[in-house]
Amino acid sequence: MGTPEMAVAPLRALHAAGHEIVLVVSRPDRRRGRRGAPAPSPVKEVAVELGLEVSDDPDAAIGRDADLGVVVAYGRLLRPHLLAELDMVNLHFSLLPRWRGAAPVERALLAGDEVTGVCLMKVDEGLDTGCVYDSVEVRIDATSTAGELRAALVREGTALLVRSLVDGLGECAAQPSFGVTYAEKLSADDLELRWSLPSVSISAVVRVGGAWTTFRGGRLKVLSAAPVPGLPTSPELPELAGQGEARGSDVSHAPPGTIVALGRGVGVCTGDGVVELLQVQPAGKAPMAASDWANGARPVGERAGEEHPQ
Repeated sequence: MGTPEMAVAPLRALHAAGHEIVLVVSRPDRRRGRRGAPAPSPVKEVAVELGLEVSDDPDAAIGRDADLGVVVAYGRLLRPHLLAELDMVNLHFSLLPRWRGAAPVERALLAGDEVTGVCLMKVDEGLDTGCVYDSVEVRIDATSTAGELRAALVREGTALLVRSLVDGLGECAAQPSFGVTYAEKLSADDLELRWSLPSVSISAVVRVGGAWTTFRGGRLKVLSAAPVPGLPTSPELPELAGQGEARGSDVSHAPPGTIVALGRGVGVCTGDGVVELLQVQPAGKAPMAASDWANGARPVGERAGEEHPQ
């Protein structure tokens, strides 16, 4: 049972390992765009390619005489009558009980976690509350994007799943009652850049993906950015409104959200420094290098996010 791209590698690995997969359950086909035809989920697409039977009804697993159900990012809670019929294990992409729920990878990045991991757990009626058979730790780099971290977790989780099914699941340890956190699905508000925050916090939002700010009344997506060590001291920095010449320490007093020149690049002042913009996407336009955007828009000295006071 699975839906998105991150559930594809475990499916392929189970098939390649010679397990008999009697059924694949995934979400119903959905339209891509307003006028697009209904399209299958990544898991369904691969299941069809492998010649496997597919259903969008979890109850279709009842009566299949299966030994085990494997759940990977399925996206729905399973009902008690199904769990009573079939033992289920789930690959969950955090070190439980931290980050139970829908967005564990993104929440770990936003929280500044240095370590996360993947657990192979027993599925029960709660939200990621089942006992844990085994787990693997994965370190989070200071520059890791959500996509990169997700790929590492899928790689480790797939190996853990296949290995566990060969060696046997073994004992299942109850999760600790302390250290429980919940990874709620991200909203657009979670991805708005609050320039009064520290640079590392702003960088984390960008690395999650979908970060945005406002500029001249429109929305500007920030696709890639990085904290600048120290403060800029370039003589090319222009005069900022009300700030005098924007050199050295003067920049440290510029209000958060102030856009400054960084040599040939462009940055934004934060609560404790400057974040360099590397790639952006203005509303209605394609992604572009931030330096190209700055050459056209000439934003230096203006404020980003002014419509949302910090």
